[in-house]
This record gives sequence, structure tokens and C-alpha cells, in this order.
Amino acid sequence: MIEETGIVTSIEGITAKVAVQRKGACEGCAVKGICETTEGGTEIEALNPVNAKVGQTVKVSMKPQAYLKGTILVYGIPLIFFITGAIIGKNIGEQYFKETNSDLVAAIAGFSALVISFLGVKIWSRNVETNPEYKPVIEEIISKRGYAHHDT
Repeated sequence: MIEETGIVTSIEGITAKVAVQRKGACEGCAVKGICETTEGGTEIEALNPVNAKVGQTVKVSMKPQAYLKGTILVYGIPLIFFITGAIIGKNIGEQYFKETNSDLVAAIAGFSALVISFLGVKIWSRNVETNPEYKPVIEEIISKRGYAHHDT
């Protein structure tokens, strides 16, 4: 399990926002869509089955399978699309565009495939944001010192 410790900042139904310290790994994280970067760190939206309250310190965990799957999709798929597009572009360039440098056609096809893959990954990540399987979960309350949140 990937685990973080943070402080609950707000509650919204069955989820809670938890402020955790931002790490270097946040930059390339595959599941960035569930986090919001703030000045003090990162705010993670997590499922709250333990009914943590605002102000409490909690342990948040995420399944490593979800993290790895996200990483493969965010980095691996675009790379595969880019290489495949370049190979197909090179072959098309050699067959149909003999007067043009086939490397140019390969580059255009490779980058076009890369852009298409990024659009696909963006659509996938929007679906993941709402899927509970990919959401972090508050596993336990470490500090019981919460406070009631009143809107006045």
C-alpha cells in the first residue's frame, strides 16, 4: 500500500479532502487528477469510511495496483503510440511520398499518434477520477483532535 499521513480539511459526503505534504513524486504522478496542489502541500480527495472529521490527522492509503496501472497508462501508452506512429509513418512515407523525406513523414505520424494518445489518456483519467477503485481511502484516524466545521 502507498500510505500518506495528512490532516482532513473538508468533508463532502462520503469523501474527505486531506492535506498531505507534497513530495517530488507528485510531479510525475499518474493519478494527479485526484489531487489539488496548494501552497502548503497537496490536497487529496479520499474515501472516508472511518468518518474522520475536519482537523483530524489520518492515514490515507492507495492500492499499488491502481498506481502502477495509472503509471503504465500515462507513460507507456503514449510511448507505444509514438513509436508505432513513427514506424507506420516511415513505411507510408517510403511507399506513397517518395518525393518527401520519409523521416519527416515518420515524425509527423509519430507526433500525431502521441497527441491522440494524450487525448485518450485525458479521457481515461476523467473516468478514473470518479471510480472508487482508483481513489485513496482513509484507513485510520491517527489524532482524534478534530473540530466541528460551522459555516456562518
